[in-house]
Amino acid sequence: MSQEIRRSDFLDVAQDRRRALTPSRARHVPRAEQIARRQRLVTAMKFLMPLLAAGVLALMVFWPDIEGNHSRLSFRRGPALVPEALQLVAPRFQGVDELNRPYTVTARLARQPGQEEVLLMDLPRADIQLNEGAWVYVESDRGRYDRATQQLDLEGNVELYHDNGTLFRTEAAAVKVDAGTAHGERPTQAQGSFGTIESEGFEMRDRGAVMIFTGRARAVLEGRQQ
Repeated sequence: MSQEIRRSDFLDVAQDRRRALTPSRARHVPRAEQIARRQRLVTAMKFLMPLLAAGVLALMVFWPDIEGNHSRLSFRRGPALVPEALQLVAPRFQGVDELNRPYTVTARLARQPGQEEVLLMDLPRADIQLNEGAWVYVESDRGRYDRATQQLDLEGNVELYHDNGTLFRTEAAAVKVDAGTAHGERPTQAQGSFGTIESEGFEMRDRGAVMIFTGRARAVLEGRQQ
């Protein structure tokens, strides 16, 4: 009997303790009008925040006018980014014509300003093999090499050497490196075993087999003046 009393007493004490413990945070269920009020507040903020941002931006733009200052904050589109020109140091281009005769174009420096296969060269050089093993070597201060058409436009102290001992000097010339032809329309001086010739221009045809001096020409051949 005593054990049953002690057990019942223990159960009563445990129940009293559970009733004494309260939750650490009392729950509060919002009413329907409170939920509706919060929804209206959130909806209003969705409209007010963009309007507030626009007002601040407008104030920044027009504030100099309000203060009487002539300076104004403005927004401009910056310059488009353009890639720098491709630059080659000591380039070397080689090829062959339809009869497998080789040619070589070199330079001290070359720049490719655009997307086309056109190179602007400093100290360009070209070595072209002609008929029956003959060759021509040309050089100048500046040049423009079009790889698509294989044309080399030379300018400034142009010199053309033919392996037969002939040397041409002029200020500008156009050379078709694949065809082995050249021509110029500037005053030209030529010298070789034949003597000297001065003309207003020149043409080299048939891969050096034919040399034509254009315009007025003056030749000194083997000591005889014509």
